[in-house]
Parts: sequence; C-alpha cells; structure tokens
Amino acid sequence: MRDFSAPPALGTPQDDWAQTRDRVETYFDRTATQVWERLTSDAPVSKIRQTVRVGRDRMRAQMLARLPQDMRGLRVLDAGCGAGQMTAELAARGAEVMAVDISPALIDVARRRLPEALAPLVSFHAGDMLDPALGRFDHVMAMDSLIYYNESDLARALDALAARTTATVVFTVAPRTPLLMAMWRMGKLFPRADRSPSMVPHSAKRLQRALRYAGSTATLRPLTRVTSGFYISQAMEVHR
Repeated sequence: MRDFSAPPALGTPQDDWAQTRDRVETYFDRTATQVWERLTSDAPVSKIRQTVRVGRDRMRAQMLARLPQDMRGLRVLDAGCGAGQMTAELAARGAEVMAVDISPALIDVARRRLPEALAPLVSFHAGDMLDPALGRFDHVMAMDSLIYYNESDLARALDALAARTTATVVFTVAPRTPLLMAMWRMGKLFPRADRSPSMVPHSAKRLQRALRYAGSTATLRPLTRVTSGFYISQAMEVHR
C-alpha cells in the first residue's frame, strides 16, 4: 500500500524483496496508518486526496471486472489488502478470501470494517504475501501493493504467485512514463531522508523480459491504466 496523497517518490532498484517489504511495514504501521484509514473511508479529505480516492475506486472496479460475478467456491488472495475494500467486494461475490497485508495495523482496520455477514468468508493474515503457507488460490489480486519492488524482485514475486494460482494474478504497477521516469532519476540523485516506501516504474515489455530471465513460463498482459490527480496506476495480469 502507498500514501498517494503526495507526489510519488520513485525508488532505486537496489533493494531486495525483504528490505523493501520491511520498509513498507515500518512506514504503514508507524507513519501512515491514520492517513490511509481516512483516505479509504468516506471522511472528508483534501481535493488532492479526493482525486486519489476516485482513482483507486476506478482501478479497483477495473480489476474486479476481470473476475466472475459469482465467485462461490473460489479461493482468492487479496495480496496487500490494506484497509480491506477489495476484500469486502470479493467476499460479497461469494469468494473465500485470504486477506494479507504486511501491516498489522491495516489488518486491524480491514477486520473492523468488514461487514459481519461476510466475516465467515474472510481470513486475515499479517505477513508476507509470498508465504507458501498461505496455500493455493484460484485468483490473486494485488492492488498497489507490488509498486515498490525492483524489476527482478517483482518478476520473481509474480512467478511465485502464479505458480500457486489456478487462473490469474491481477496486479498494478507505477507505469514507466516519461514523467515518472524523470522523477525516478531525480530520486536517485536526491535520496529521500525519511523511510517511506518509494515506487519503481515498470513497463509490460520489460516485466515480461524479467519474467523470462527469472525462468518463468508465465505470460503477462497489460490491462487498464488509471490516472486521477496524483494517482497513476497500470493494471496488468499474469497467468501460466
């Protein structure tokens, strides 16, 4: 998850998965929980954050459109569930949902917000979305939770998720646009003093090549791009 209420900072491709994951956990558990909880609620927010809220709603709808309306009997991983909006919509379709987030504080928010009638369909877990102990799934949804990882780590993560998924892994990245790449290069010149997580921009072509380098047989397909104020996100889909 990321606080999109400020212009995105773009990271260098030096961190490995565990280092980046730990930084994300620290940021959202100690710094951004209240901001994220408000952004994902109906509470009044600034105009900038309202555009982010609108963009996230649009992206979530586009990702859900890739799945069946009736999901009874299907097991779905909400990888990086955050405050639980995707989780609730998946459960409302009848899916058995494993809702995972690296931030225990956001898991608490998601659990508290989940309608009581949907609770029997959802299991919450604070930890790494790649943990093999989570089991196998029919679908994986990873909205704005893989946006911090470098190309090779992201490719390996997608391959690991696809290997445990019967159908598709639908996820988002920061798109590799000229503007975001310029900001990424500036971030390399002027490293951030705080420990907030930073996005790494990706393109479908480069990610597909990284999957091949990782020895994966997964196929990647670009989907919808959503731009709304400071929110810009590209949906993609991976399947074997």
